[in-house]
Amino acid sequence: MRLYLVQHGEALSKDVDPDRALSNNGRADVARLAAFLEGRVQVSAVVHSGKMRALQTADLLATVLAPGLPVEAVSGINPNDAIEPFMQQTAEAGRDTLVVGHLPFMEKLVARLVTGAEENAVAAYQPGSMVCLESAGGSDNWQIQWMIRPELLGLS
Repeated sequence: MRLYLVQHGEALSKDVDPDRALSNNGRADVARLAAFLEGRVQVSAVVHSGKMRALQTADLLATVLAPGLPVEAVSGINPNDAIEPFMQQTAEAGRDTLVVGHLPFMEKLVARLVTGAEENAVAAYQPGSMVCLESAGGSDNWQIQWMIRPELLGLS
C-alpha cells in the first residue's frame, strides 16, 4: 500500500482571497508535478481537506493521475487535527491513496508513520511537495520511497 501525501500548492493570502485559492504559481507547480508523475503514480482514491486550496490541488493531480476518479473531501486532515484517527481510517481502507492537506498535519503524519513519533520531523515540505510512503508490513511500519519538491522540477 502506498500513500502519496501532498501539501497543497501555493495559495493566495487571506488578504487577497479569504478562501485562499491557489495562486497562479501554485497552479503551475501542481500542474507540472502532475505532468511529471503521469504514468508513474496510480491511485485508487484521492482525498483532500475540503479547503479550497486542497480541493484545487487534488483536482489538478487527479485529472492527470487518476482520470475519472472522484476527489473526496474528508474530515480529520486540517492543519491542527490529530493524526491517529486518519491513520487508522487509511490503514483500514488498504488502498493506494493520494492525500492533499496542510502543514503541520502532513509533516506530523509522515513523521508518525515513519518514526513512530509525530515530533520527529523527517520531511521538509513546502507548498506543492509530495511524499510517497509505502507500507513495509503492518500499519506502523512505513518507509519513505521518495519526495518531490517544486524546485526539483524547475518550479517556483
